[in-house]
Amino acid sequence: MIGLGFVGLTTALGFSEKGYHVYGCDIDQKKKEQLSKGMIPFYEPFLNEKLNKHLNKGFTITDDLQEAVNNSEVIFLCVGTPSKTDGSADLGYILNAIKSVVGYIKKPEFKVLVLKSTIPPSTTSERIKTYIESLGFKVGVDIGLANNPEFLREGYAWEDFMNPDRVVIGQEEEKSGQVVETIYQAFNAPIYRVTLNTAEFIKYLSNTMLATLISFANEQSLIAKSIGNIDIKKAFQVLHLDRRWIGAPANMTSYVFPGCGFGGYCLPKDTMALVSQSLKNSYTPELLKSALKVNETIKEFVVSDVAKKVDVNENIGILGLAFKPNSNDIRDTPSKAIIQGLLQKGYKNIIAYDPMANEEFKEVYGLPIEYSPTLKALLSRVNHVVILTSWDEFIKNKESIKKKNVFDYRYIYN
Repeated sequence: MIGLGFVGLTTALGFSEKGYHVYGCDIDQKKKEQLSKGMIPFYEPFLNEKLNKHLNKGFTITDDLQEAVNNSEVIFLCVGTPSKTDGSADLGYILNAIKSVVGYIKKPEFKVLVLKSTIPPSTTSERIKTYIESLGFKVGVDIGLANNPEFLREGYAWEDFMNPDRVVIGQEEEKSGQVVETIYQAFNAPIYRVTLNTAEFIKYLSNTMLATLISFANEQSLIAKSIGNIDIKKAFQVLHLDRRWIGAPANMTSYVFPGCGFGGYCLPKDTMALVSQSLKNSYTPELLKSALKVNETIKEFVVSDVAKKVDVNENIGILGLAFKPNSNDIRDTPSKAIIQGLLQKGYKNIIAYDPMANEEFKEVYGLPIEYSPTLKALLSRVNHVVILTSWDEFIKNKESIKKKNVFDYRYIYN
């Protein structure tokens, strides 16, 4: 374990608890001296007890990096990645650690380097891999490479590590991923082996979502203050009673999933209204304004993406007209703006199908497109299908639909 801070020490002691022999290294001499005496240089529940349980047994703190590397099959790097002045991650500590570690690896030994430090998506594949190979090691042949983001909450780190809700392993190739997965099998948790970029993105997805939720709550409090006579605390307490937070009838996670924009009667109308009311009260709600802008941008992307890949004279099948499944509500549905965008780009051969909303859409919007009475009939006439609503019918007929060139903007297929 290279780096014995909050993440590295928790990881080292957690692996020791599972019966692995772990070597701990850190460039901070004072920290190592404290740890060697059984003292944690920061507060985190349970770690002091676990350090004294495993110190000089399953967990060895050493100044001899060569000894640690020689006696280890897997080397985890848990060093810091502080922000530079421009906001980018400083990789200096990681690159220095890699150079030191690799200097003690002798071919044809195959050791796996695992990046546990938080690094932006594409860093391992574009920066770390290239750097390792510049040192004379072919990744996947002479040395293994993976990343393994951490999801530890301060104050609950031991609990989170020992009982993870998920383990994410980004792999350069199968062999490295399997080595890391084998280590984590002792934790009896769901293990997801994904690409290097995906693993890094999952970590940032988690943290930026939390940052956005906190900022949303703060912006809403500022909106409330600008309007006046609103019990902000009570309002949020009542918000938390929404049954979607605990999964019924529609789990809140269904809203934290990509698609092609929100629609329906409530979300667009109410978001615009609250922005308008805030502006009248001299407060500009940047987050809500951005939400509305992104909702338009994603629809523009869909149109542009299809236009790049489909000839303007070809038939295009639109699957889904309602703004969400199990409804025939077509008010402010993303499908309308997307179809209009395609028409404006010259696409005249558009055929649409929705299990419930064909007639409603046709009557309300009157767009110059065709409507198919069945999914089967639509598929018989097109080579390209654009999925805009995640109906169960489209999921159940995956095999037939996937024979076409599919634009799956609801991510209903793996």
